Amino acid sequence: MKRVATSFLLFFFLEAAIAGNPALGYVAQSTIPLGGGCPQPDRWNLSVSSPLNPRWSTSLSPMNTTILTVSAAGSAAQLTEIEQVISNSFGAWAGVTGTAFNATSYPGLIAPLARVSSANSCSNDTESNVDGLNTICFNQPSMGFTSGVLAFTRTITANAAGVSVGASATSAFAGQILDTDTLFRNDGQAAFATPAALATPQGAGAYDLETLLAHELGHWFGLDHSGVWRALMFPFAPPPGKFLGNRPTPQAPDGVLSDDDRTGIRVLYPDPLDSLHVGTIRGRVLPANPFALAIIPAPSAGQSVTGIFGAQVVALDAQTGAVIAGILGGWSCNPANPPAQFDGTYELDRLPTGHTYNIYAEPLIGLAGPGDFSIALGDLCASGGTTECTTPAPNTNFSVRTRPVGP
Repeated sequence: MKRVATSFLLFFFLEAAIAGNPALGYVAQSTIPLGGGCPQPDRWNLSVSSPLNPRWSTSLSPMNTTILTVSAAGSAAQLTEIEQVISNSFGAWAGVTGTAFNATSYPGLIAPLARVSSANSCSNDTESNVDGLNTICFNQPSMGFTSGVLAFTRTITANAAGVSVGASATSAFAGQILDTDTLFRNDGQAAFATPAALATPQGAGAYDLETLLAHELGHWFGLDHSGVWRALMFPFAPPPGKFLGNRPTPQAPDGVLSDDDRTGIRVLYPDPLDSLHVGTIRGRVLPANPFALAIIPAPSAGQSVTGIFGAQVVALDAQTGAVIAGILGGWSCNPANPPAQFDGTYELDRLPTGHTYNIYAEPLIGLAGPGDFSIALGDLCASGGTTECTTPAPNTNFSVRTRPVGP
């Protein structure tokens, strides 16, 4: 059996994956194994030589109204310009150190980028059309383009070993990614520009293709949205004419990413030889008045809410003030006794050692709210299995104050 998840990017106007780990994230998508159990982070199987089959469709919308380039529309140079953006976006994630999937430690992870000509190359809106290939499309309509959606990524994962779709490899574990495709809006309501075109007058009204594509590729690798404003995986795009972070360079291919993005990909694909990013901070987010939890109904029979669920917990470098990692905490799962329990637990992993961190917890009441993380939070539970549960609503009705430490 397989599971479908879709992540959207909207307008912005103004493990080691070990079963039983608590609220790891930054924030990762997950899958409940067939028959029940603890949530398993979605990720590629690195035991095969080329788990990805990356392609992009060279079909562009008429009159080149969707993708702006400095090269002439319809020319070979235009395709090369767009393909360079795609390669740079892949390179951002493959340039992160301390992961088992980067260009140095796993050069075979990303196969050579192929071109296809069909406009309808991405998986259609029904599961029956899934091809097991990984495609980027700029000229394919979809019901997924609801109001405000600029681009979206559809991901299909296995919920058991022995599953495959189309040309994908047979799954070895629950949570293995089998297929993923990204579609960009092509109905004239938004335009996207390459970095070179963004600097032109017409590019001032377009969205930066490189930033948006790198964001969507984060979903390809298993990451959900992040509540950290600076993070590439924040659910809202920069305004037209602007880009996020730094442009990739040969010296810093991951320049567009934030520390939070880098920590997330290290958690999903940790490098066993990495001796720097091995720090862990764990704890629980609890109300000052424990009786406040008594008014929160249990999500289902046999469950209880014993801590604050859905709080954003962030680790700041005490010296620089940089946000190194942020997660949505509030749950844990014992593989010997699933399902997930909503006890306020959080765990920040793959932190650089030798640093001092300040830890903050805050409700999701800013620009990014609980609805922007509905897939990741909803995936913590499943119905119909032997260990079914119901995910409670994130707790946003609390305030935070700093209590001095001392006798």
